[in-house]
Amino acid sequence: MAVQHISLDIPEKVLLAEKTDIISFGRELRMLAAVKLFEMGRLSSGRAAELAGMGRVEFLLNLGRYNVFPLAAELDDLEHDQVH
Repeated sequence: MAVQHISLDIPEKVLLAEKTDIISFGRELRMLAAVKLFEMGRLSSGRAAELAGMGRVEFLLNLGRYNVFPLAAELDDLEHDQVH
């Protein structure tokens, strides 16, 4: 699998405010991006898990930390089907 790299400039004050190091902060940014893209329906749970650097089940189990329901899209589909 090919991997692309993105570079971000993170102000030192942000790391100090978060009380973290650059490695941990980078992991958290990947997870946050994966969760948000999944929540928006732009990534499947499998692809979002890849972005987060973990397995799909682990990713789905961690969604609660971010107040994201793993089956929200499926519930929306069911609700939409019941209306019509």
